[in-house]
Amino acid sequence: MIKRRKLIQVICALLYNCNFTGFANGKIYQGDIKGVCVPGLNCYSCPGAVGACPLGSLQTALLSSKYKFPYYILGMLLLFGVVLGRVICGFLCPFGLVQELLYKIPSKKVKKNKWTRRLSCLKYVILIIFVVAIPLILTVPGFCKYICPAGTLEGGLFLVSMDERLRALAGGLFIWKMAVLAVVVVSAVFIFRSFCRFLCPLGAFYSLFHKVSMVGIKVDEKKCSGCNACVLTCKLDVKEPGDGECIQCGECIGACSRCALSFGVKNENHKSDRKYKRQ
Repeated sequence: MIKRRKLIQVICALLYNCNFTGFANGKIYQGDIKGVCVPGLNCYSCPGAVGACPLGSLQTALLSSKYKFPYYILGMLLLFGVVLGRVICGFLCPFGLVQELLYKIPSKKVKKNKWTRRLSCLKYVILIIFVVAIPLILTVPGFCKYICPAGTLEGGLFLVSMDERLRALAGGLFIWKMAVLAVVVVSAVFIFRSFCRFLCPLGAFYSLFHKVSMVGIKVDEKKCSGCNACVLTCKLDVKEPGDGECIQCGECIGACSRCALSFGVKNENHKSDRKYKRQ
């Protein structure tokens, strides 16, 4: 399961960014399919990107929402959420893969605790303020402009390094975005998927669908003994398998001695009323 997931992550990263000539000439792909949203976080301005970022598209749509309701982007996000939910975070997000690779760097790791659980709520605040409120009130794509480290890494950093004119224009805002990226990169070495857990508004949005999403971790209530091995094994701040903080990566499946966990299409019987111990 783990090796298969890593392979899917790599394939998705390549598919999202298969305009390889863009990396050579520093130009952004502007073809017809650029208007189609990919499910994971992937910067529109990345020279290799052949699709649009769902967060960037949502903010752009909200900027013009007074003139036109954003049916398309909201429909796509709802479809992604209902069908896959946070499976997208675990399998289809290139920036999630980057963080997991950084976490493999040998170092002392910060384990989940009461503070990481509390910080996990921050991404919902960012979703409301930077993705929704700022675009609607100030007509500025708040998250993309002020926070998004994926955009800085995939788009801003590469384009600025390739274009002398952009280097001349880079000012305080670019320095701020580089600082945010540096904090995220360093923290990802010590904290498993720190950006996903604490800052990512796309993960916050998809987490809202954890009870209704069609695909993900399933718990066989007849086999489950409530031993809590799945929660203890998980590096994230989950209270039970498949909840809003679960990225559906499936690493908990191997930890279950009773084979009560599986990955696939959910049904009405997958929901568990069993109480899991908070760790």
